[in-house]
Amino acid sequence: MFGVGLPELLVVLLVCLLLFGANRLPDIGKSLGEGIREFKRAMKDDSHESKNDSKPKENPKS
Repeated sequence: MFGVGLPELLVVLLVCLLLFGANRLPDIGKSLGEGIREFKRAMKDDSHESKNDSKPKENPKS
């Protein structure tokens, strides 16, 4: 699809290793994973709210 194979991925990983160092990479990966998880949760909540908003609301009679 994007033409990204094993050699390209190895080059990207090597550059990341050189830029951030071996000690920082697990922290960066953890932070990235938490950010993606939070984004998915927000998108799920948003789509759930928009489905509820599209339903007509009944007016309760007092």
